[in-house]
Amino acid sequence: MEDQLVISGKFTHVRYRHDMSGFTVASFKLNDHQEKTITVTGILPSFDLNTLYECVGHYKEHERYGLQFEINEMHLQQPSDEQTLIEYFSSSRFSGIGKVSAKKIVDALGLDAIEKIEKDPHVLDDIFKKDEKRIQSIIKGIQESNQLDDSVLFFNQIGLNVRILEKIKVVYGEDAMHIIQENPYRMIEDIDGVGFKTSDRVASILGFEKNHPYRMKALIESEVLESCIRSGNSYIEKDEFEKALINRLKKENIQSDFDFESCFQQLVLERFIVVEEDRIYHHTQYDAEKGIASFLRDFPYVNDTNTLISSLDEEIKIIEEELNIQYEEKQIEAIKMFFTHPFSILTGGPGTGKTTIVKAILTLYQKFFHSDQIMLCAPTGRAAKRLSECSNMPACTMHRLLKWDLETNTFMMNEEEPLFLDCLIIDEFSMVDQWLFYNLCKAARHIKKIMIIGDEDQLPSVGIGTVLKDCIESKQFPTLRLEKIFRQTSGSDIVELAYEIKNGTCDILKKGKDIAFFECPQNNIKDQILNIVSMAFEKGYYDQDIQVLSPIYSGVCGIDQLNLSLQKMLNPANPFSKEIKVGYRTFREHDKVLQLKNLPDEDVYNGDIGEIIEIQKKEEGYPADCIIADFDGIIVEYSRERFDLLTHAYCISIHKSQGSEYPIVILPLISQHSYVLNRRLIYTAVTRAKQSLILLGSYEACVKAIQNQNERVRKTTLKRRILDE
Repeated sequence: MEDQLVISGKFTHVRYRHDMSGFTVASFKLNDHQEKTITVTGILPSFDLNTLYECVGHYKEHERYGLQFEINEMHLQQPSDEQTLIEYFSSSRFSGIGKVSAKKIVDALGLDAIEKIEKDPHVLDDIFKKDEKRIQSIIKGIQESNQLDDSVLFFNQIGLNVRILEKIKVVYGEDAMHIIQENPYRMIEDIDGVGFKTSDRVASILGFEKNHPYRMKALIESEVLESCIRSGNSYIEKDEFEKALINRLKKENIQSDFDFESCFQQLVLERFIVVEEDRIYHHTQYDAEKGIASFLRDFPYVNDTNTLISSLDEEIKIIEEELNIQYEEKQIEAIKMFFTHPFSILTGGPGTGKTTIVKAILTLYQKFFHSDQIMLCAPTGRAAKRLSECSNMPACTMHRLLKWDLETNTFMMNEEEPLFLDCLIIDEFSMVDQWLFYNLCKAARHIKKIMIIGDEDQLPSVGIGTVLKDCIESKQFPTLRLEKIFRQTSGSDIVELAYEIKNGTCDILKKGKDIAFFECPQNNIKDQILNIVSMAFEKGYYDQDIQVLSPIYSGVCGIDQLNLSLQKMLNPANPFSKEIKVGYRTFREHDKVLQLKNLPDEDVYNGDIGEIIEIQKKEEGYPADCIIADFDGIIVEYSRERFDLLTHAYCISIHKSQGSEYPIVILPLISQHSYVLNRRLIYTAVTRAKQSLILLGSYEACVKAIQNQNERVRKTTLKRRILDE
């Protein structure tokens, strides 16, 4: 390990600072007789310019920028000479104190002025007579300096990253250090991005015992929420929870003789968890169910007197003539349903005319209610883009509509800041989880009309709940199912297969012109996929036209292995493409990548697919390692702290493909995948293909999966609440 050096001086100029990671390049004037200015770098907390700091680190020779000092630790240093003391007291830390006043302090109290003021603030009375404002400014400035010095050292010791520190500073203010020292588990509720693992690591450093009551309460609460996240259920039953908790305690070597009942009841009393009968809810999911049911019961909250068009039949005929189409009876019924009910549900599979219905609705609504505000949205970026392209109207993600803030994990649009819209249409609603829809409901009290559109036969949301299913099964809202297939263009065999799968058959699988099934052994599937992709490229298709899907991550046909093989073929290492290693992955310029988390400020969302257009490496002279990716014209920079938001997208999971369509879909199916394969999963994968669908592997495994309806049904009480509210 390199020798650690200590330098003293002042930051004079910030050359570069990345707000997300805290990586900083700055000019630093050394506090010595030469007062030489050097370049310092590091992941640093916020600091004041022209204030004396002591920094621990080492010098490093940069091939492009020369000698730099890399900071590992820093803290405020109290000034010890006359000139530095005067600069200290006249800095921005002391409001209303200029150089003249600062010199008065130093002349009167000497070089140990700070220590004297700390011991007895009344020493300032003779200097400033009765100027209480200046006296308090000096006292407060010294106290804040000491607190900052202590807190920087404390947070360095417990190893929290800069992004978390900034959040802590906002939430806890000056008391941050004391609050965390007293109970680090408070951060789970108060600081977004801090879960049980992070707070537990901090608690361990601070010396908390494994069976400390604070830890046990946090562990119980986290187990409730994590169990629900794993299962998709909105609650966990008591018996099941007790078993899960016992297993967790065994893994952590904690004796189960701690006072569980006391901790549990305290959590109930503080409403971190809610108990109904034998069901245990995390408070967020309990509030979501109650909030959604209450909202839908009373919707709309404003008088909706102008949304029924008296001449609706005639207007539909005019649209048919203008667009040269003939609406089927159920499509006309869907259009009328929208205009006659404030809240309605439209469900149906691919090719059933949902897009055509939305176009008619928008045309009529804008014609008769042209002053109304109408908005289209979807749960993912790609789904919103598809909706916009199909409707010729702007569409956005639900997170963007609600102005979701990544740093605090809160929605800026809420009860206090509601959406001022008249009409809202939400597409791909099967992907919407309880928490997201609850937050939309909280902001939707001015909306007069809502239509939700989704395919009830697709996979449920990645998040907790089955909102679309629960709303439909409650039978409390006008619902129309589209079943007739209208799509007669390229890809219609795929639509036919989708409807066969819904009925448990797949007769068209071996004879459809847009579908191919290649029976091959498991060990040959990878090579077969590579051959298929290669042939597609020869026919003029591009990388973004082809999407390989897989139901699992591990194994020879899993997502991880297929990504490695496809990257090696499509974007191999070469002297002209930079690359950077992240764990077992190697990211390379021109790689196809998948976004794993919503970044609303940058308009990129979970499931978006892009391309790496540049890699910047610290060792080549850049301030820090950086990956720059292009998502359909949206350029996003990823510092090393955010590399885990990306993965390769040559092959992705079926869940991640929801809300998207691709010209060509390739789907491997083998008997070893049987434990995850079922009808709904295959249906979701098949309906992602627009033009061509290629399945390969075991035909028997495919047939068994299509016949398998034994999927785990999620447990929620939203339907019951809708009926009871």
